Amino acid sequence: MSDQASPPSRETRPWRETKEGLALSVRLTPRGGRDALDGIEMLADGRSVLKARVRAAPTEGEANTALIQLLAKQLGLARSQVSIAAGASARLKTIALEGEARQLVAALEALLPRS
Repeated sequence: MSDQASPPSRETRPWRETKEGLALSVRLTPRGGRDALDGIEMLADGRSVLKARVRAAPTEGEANTALIQLLAKQLGLARSQVSIAAGASARLKTIALEGEARQLVAALEALLPRS
């Protein structure tokens, strides 16, 4: 038997394919003590989000910039391929990831903690 968890099901994925790549739902925690991706969380309304934390404060876009840098580094993308599509001033954000969707999904699934 394999000790690896299966990838998230279609219902629990915090991303969806777009013409440009993926739209990723993120719940950002600024001043989170470290820059990290902490797995998938199900919200009370049934939506799933990727939990992320950054050390930066949520002032003058610092936390958003840190989130873009974190995602770009973790996914092997240029920072220009990662942008905030919605929720720039909110904790819940939609991040646009530009690239080939299957490769982006594989990179995201490889980052998720195994249970």
